[in-house]
Amino acid sequence: MASLLNPYLNFPGTARQAMEFYESVFGGTLSVNTFGDFGAPDTELADKIMHSTLETRGGFTLMASDLPPDMEYTPGTNISVSLSGEDADELRDYWEKLSAGGLVTVPLERQMWGDEFGSCVDRFGIPWMVDITAPRT
Repeated sequence: MASLLNPYLNFPGTARQAMEFYESVFGGTLSVNTFGDFGAPDTELADKIMHSTLETRGGFTLMASDLPPDMEYTPGTNISVSLSGEDADELRDYWEKLSAGGLVTVPLERQMWGDEFGSCVDRFGIPWMVDITAPRT
């Protein structure tokens, strides 16, 4: 799979409703994973969206999640650019260049869902997320 670049939206607990709305607008297939699905079944976040993806028939990809309560939600700044795929060398190279001179908010490392993931704000103030897909068996 080639590396993908797409918008990633954050919501204050309304990601499911927003993504279902976008699905009604664009069509396609919506996949949703909650925080409960990924190891937090007994928390207030259990039914909130940790990650969702809308793949449209027209080739658009839109991703979104709910912000945990300790993260600030500011309308207008609730979007990041996501780079994802299986080419680990390519994506690590992008990560190194994007994070240089910026602020690393989550180090690029293995996460509980199995992928390598990191987030940073580049030197121009643009938030980026890099996800290197773990080999699926």
